[in-house]
Amino acid sequence: MWDVAGCLFCSIVSGEVPSFTVASTDECVAFLDIRPVFKGHVLVVPREHVVTLADVPAGLISPLFGFARRLSVAAEKGLGAGGSFVAINNKVSQSVAHLHVHVVPRTKGDGLRGFFWPRTRYESDEEAKSYASRLADAFPGHG
Repeated sequence: MWDVAGCLFCSIVSGEVPSFTVASTDECVAFLDIRPVFKGHVLVVPREHVVTLADVPAGLISPLFGFARRLSVAAEKGLGAGGSFVAINNKVSQSVAHLHVHVVPRTKGDGLRGFFWPRTRYESDEEAKSYASRLADAFPGHG
């Protein structure tokens, strides 16, 4: 396990900083967000210090997202949520530089509308195709 000095989430994982732990595995820890979008909002963090999704070792992807999936089910079963919102901020708006997956319980009419930012439209199908092409060309393993 990595423990990066000054990383709040590494300190939570190690037990140095207390948290309201919900569940843990050999690879991950889930604890309540102290500033939840809705009560029951959980942060899932890998025990290993990684900063972004791109930094996650291939062998950790399945344990991390499998654990987040199980917590989203627990939000419905344990809290009576109608569903969940699962998200990661990568660099931009990432409040702690340690990868964390937000699992937020949702109920119909809770006031959260889609994503947290304004939506836009492509000016044309050609513009949309251009964006799709640029992303495809940059996709690892492409071509």
